[in-house]
Amino acid sequence: MSTPEGPRRVRVTSPRTSAARRPIMPTGTREIDEQTRLGQVYMQSLIQSQLRLTLAVIGGVVLVLGSIPLLFWLVPPARTLSVVGLPLPWVILGILVYPVVYVAARIYVRNAERIEAEFTEFVGRQ
Repeated sequence: MSTPEGPRRVRVTSPRTSAARRPIMPTGTREIDEQTRLGQVYMQSLIQSQLRLTLAVIGGVVLVLGSIPLLFWLVPPARTLSVVGLPLPWVILGILVYPVVYVAARIYVRNAERIEAEFTEFVGRQ
């Protein structure tokens, strides 16, 4: 049995024989990509900045939220105080904690993006 012959295959080649050149990368980016000592210093600097920000935000949240038990210990009548028919501890722990966490998260994200943008700009200039 014979198979029907389809269209003939044609090989297409480019008349250009030289390979495409690699784009010229800024020195800082190249140092990071090649994992040189300078690139390690750049990355260590970025990581330290991010760590400082993280510790500052966590410290602030712990300070604010950690003061709640201190409030109830130092001011015992606050334990039995009612706000809109709800005990004050429930209002604080059930309602007021969430805006504190939200604001801390917003502060963290805004500053983390700023740190990364500054790092990218600095490395791109090198």
